[in-house]
Amino acid sequence: MSELTLIRHGQAQTGAKDEASYDKLSDLGHEQAGWLGEHFLRTHGYDQIISGAMNRQIQTAQSLKLTTPHHHDPRLNEMDYFGLADSLLQTHGVAWPASEAEFITHLPQVLNAWRSGEIVDGLETYDAFCARITEALDEAARKDGRVLLVTSTGVIATLATLALDLDIHKKSRMFMAVAHTSVHKFTMHDRDLHLTQFGGTPHLDYPERLHAKTFA
Repeated sequence: MSELTLIRHGQAQTGAKDEASYDKLSDLGHEQAGWLGEHFLRTHGYDQIISGAMNRQIQTAQSLKLTTPHHHDPRLNEMDYFGLADSLLQTHGVAWPASEAEFITHLPQVLNAWRSGEIVDGLETYDAFCARITEALDEAARKDGRVLLVTSTGVIATLATLALDLDIHKKSRMFMAVAHTSVHKFTMHDRDLHLTQFGGTPHLDYPERLHAKTFA
């Protein structure tokens, strides 16, 4: 049985309306990753880091400041939330959320339409997304040594959903509970996925850093 550690990228460009504008760490995002790297130096040893190929994922891996070899795997890239939100607007007339409260309502609508196949042509399907991220995890589990994966909320929440067999509304709640640079652990046994830790933030759980625990 192989244990894999997954972390979400640091805070990116909150409030962005497209992928290109969002896909870069904020100053706080770099700081969050740096604190996590310091924590890993004291408590964990990893033999390799595998990040997705998105800027925010690569920058997070770099800002950990570990000497561990770092590789990219685009199968760990995030779901196309911006594309899916645009699709929901086109197909269902559901407007983009303008506040955090609206986002909480908007997210399950996006995920429901995606899972049901009610999206415009050309976007990655839900089944294809699930297939690529589970393949990436399965391949990482077969590598020698301890592997740290740097990815995004949708990947982590979907893997947790698959491991726990959750419905779409509970998946939405998992999605909202993934803090920036939070730590999650899974085990793989004969391609059977198990969640063993969700949402750890040991590097942020200090009184002077509580302001730095961000989600959006």
